[in-house]
Amino acid sequence: MVLSFAKRMENLGTETAFEVLAKAKALEKQGKHIIHLEIGEPDFDTPRNIKDAAVKAMNAGYTHYTPAAGIPEFREAIAEYVSKTRKIDVTPDEVVVTPGAKPIIFFSILAYVDPGEEVLYVNPGFPMYESVANFVGAKTIPIPLLEENDFRADPEYIKSKITKKTKMIIINSPENPTGGVLTKDDLKIIADSIASRDDILVLSDEIYSRIIYEGTHYSLASFPGMKEKTIILDGFSKTYAMTGWRLGYGVMQKDLAQKVTQLMINSNSCTSAFTQMAGIEALRGPQDEAEKMVAEFKRRREVIVDGLNKIKGFSCKKPHGAFYVFPNIKKTGKKGKELSDYLLNTAGVATLSGTAFGAYGEGHLRLSFANSIENIKAALNRIREAVEKL
Repeated sequence: MVLSFAKRMENLGTETAFEVLAKAKALEKQGKHIIHLEIGEPDFDTPRNIKDAAVKAMNAGYTHYTPAAGIPEFREAIAEYVSKTRKIDVTPDEVVVTPGAKPIIFFSILAYVDPGEEVLYVNPGFPMYESVANFVGAKTIPIPLLEENDFRADPEYIKSKITKKTKMIIINSPENPTGGVLTKDDLKIIADSIASRDDILVLSDEIYSRIIYEGTHYSLASFPGMKEKTIILDGFSKTYAMTGWRLGYGVMQKDLAQKVTQLMINSNSCTSAFTQMAGIEALRGPQDEAEKMVAEFKRRREVIVDGLNKIKGFSCKKPHGAFYVFPNIKKTGKKGKELSDYLLNTAGVATLSGTAFGAYGEGHLRLSFANSIENIKAALNRIREAVEKL
């Protein structure tokens, strides 16, 4: 039987990191030793106090349905946290809790963008931005993140691409895959560009806001008049090493929050109850482990950037946030996908081609330094030896 799938499925992309992970796991089954630098996941364990809070919640009966938008106490904790960190007034009814932060991308675009309307999005960027916008039939307009601009979105370029059909702008800071960070001045220009437009929303992906090495994280929502125009996307996967817990949230206008809640009801019903109670502990409990993790990432950043810059054909800028490097590999004479495949099969090092994050990622690789310094050094040696054989 040959199935005839809905045409819309042709517009839906994928996340290459999981495809490369599957290939790497298959090679491991064959007995090959692989060093994993492909997956965007902290290699630390979830802090003990958060796990204990989850166990306590399960034993207390938090094993049933919750309100679709999230447990009231949890939404209150999120509103309190976002109000403090972004210096804005957030109420619980402006918060929607989701199983992971990805649904906020999906639901926001689905609820707000009609076919033919324009979505501006950073490229290279998290592949779901373009994928979901294409899925709903929007016209996608890439915002190139260029190496010569420290991989920061150029706010003047964004301004030049805004038209009457622009409905949503998607930004990400700190940025995946490049580690670029938008400055306060960058965000001010973006804010001024849409100040007179009541029909444009900015989806601000701030999932790496706590993993920043220099300077301060700024949110577009913090600028005067921008809270109502901004959807803040955040979650617990990166800061608290909780990728498998699937716990994220969005902060947005109340009327949009109601629409996103409708989509939650129609798709997931709700987010797991005991993980939400663990989320309260994550936000209100000790932050020592999260801070230690960032300090360790900073140490690893120095090792991997220094090592990559010593490899023939590679040049690597130092990322200011997140836990990825995005080296330029053009002088190797290889395309990103070709070199990524070569390093996996020949050197046993799993990386991602820059094109996994969009066309503007060509000529680069993304490597995650969410791995031990010992493994990072071993991977650098393997890459160096493999590249010398090209």
